[in-house]
This record gives sequence, structure tokens and C-alpha cells, in this order.
Amino acid sequence: MTAIPLMPKATAVWLVDNTALTFEQIAEFCHLHPLEVKGIADGEVAAGIKGMDPVMYEQLTRDEIEKAEADANYRLKLKVSSVRLPEKKRTKGPRYTPLSRRHDRPNAILWLVRSHPELKDAQIMRLVGTTKTTIQQVKERTHWNAAQLQPMDPVTLGLCTQIDLDFEVNKASKDRPVIVDEAAHTLLPAEVTTARDSAEPFAGFSAKREEVQEEAIDVDSVFSKLKQLKTAE
Repeated sequence: MTAIPLMPKATAVWLVDNTALTFEQIAEFCHLHPLEVKGIADGEVAAGIKGMDPVMYEQLTRDEIEKAEADANYRLKLKVSSVRLPEKKRTKGPRYTPLSRRHDRPNAILWLVRSHPELKDAQIMRLVGTTKTTIQQVKERTHWNAAQLQPMDPVTLGLCTQIDLDFEVNKASKDRPVIVDEAAHTLLPAEVTTARDSAEPFAGFSAKREEVQEEAIDVDSVFSKLKQLKTAE
């Protein structure tokens, strides 16, 4: 199992505020998405979270940070702790949502339904820790607070991470069947194309031939009149 720093988001806040590390370096060390780190730098994500110094808590050394600041391609290495913590076992079922965030779940569901209609109900349940009944109520506009719901990004609300959202969206896109428009790829019969292409030039040629014939007839009549005039003289 890959070692993860304690309080990764708080550690990311401290690294953004106190170092010159790139978003990618901080994201990989804290196991976050680079867009989450960018949101922290812009003040849109992790608002109100106090930064945690990883050097003070012996998760990083100052030399390791300086080495990473000098080389953008260098990846931070978590300092090995002498204290072994038991592995956290993830239980099956919906994600646990803190009480302070539970009222935001319908807004997050509405955002997911509108922005990513390819997501299945089970995926939305995993992302925001809700129930299938609530999802159906939001979709059908029968939720008790439907008139006040506003679509809000669950990552911004802190209900899920950008990595989890991207994983579910990519998974749903792979499972989605590709629809091919058969009418757009259907060729017309050869009889239709050849008849249409061959008829047009012949039609123009016949019209020109009739004009030439008319002109020839007019010339003959003119010459015959001239002959009559000469004979009369």
C-alpha cells in the first residue's frame, strides 16, 4: 500500500503557501489531483483548512523540499516513520459524509446529473454518499427542497476528490456504447449516382445542339432570300 501523509489536504495547503513546489509535485505527494492543488492556490478549495507543516510532523525534511524546488521533475519522498499505524480498511457501501456537508448532497447530485449524465446511480452514490431514492427525487424534481437546489461541484463542496470523480467519469465513458449513425455511412446505389452524373452533361449537349440547328436554319433562309433578290435584279 502506498504511504500517504497525514492530513493530505492540510499538508497541501502548507506546501502551497510556504514552498515553490509545482502543483504536480504537491499533488503526487499528497495524493490529490493537480486541479485540487490549483484550487487550493486560488482559494476555491480547502477554504478554512489550516496548513500542517510536514517538516514539524516528520513527514518531510527541509533538504527534501529544497531538492524538489530546484528540480521540477523531482518527486517528494515521504519520510519513513518509526511508528507503524494499522491499515485503514475501506468498508463497502456509500461514502461517509460529515453532518455539516450532508445538506449539500442534493446540490452535488444535481450537478452530477447535469454535467455527467453518463454516470450511473451507483456511481453517484459512491461519490457523494447518498441513496438511490434521493437521486431519483432530484432527477424527477420531487425532492422536498427542489425549488431551492443549485448545481454545485461535489469536489468544491468537499464531498469527494477530483481523482474519484475523474475515475468514475472515465469508467462510465468506457462502459457507454458507441452509437454509429448508419444513415450517414450508407452509399447510394450505383444506378442513382451514374444516372444523375451522366444525364446532366448530355442534357446540356442536346440543348446546345438544338441551338446550333436553329442557327443553321436561320442562315439557310437568309441565303435563299439573297438568291431571290439577285434573280429579281
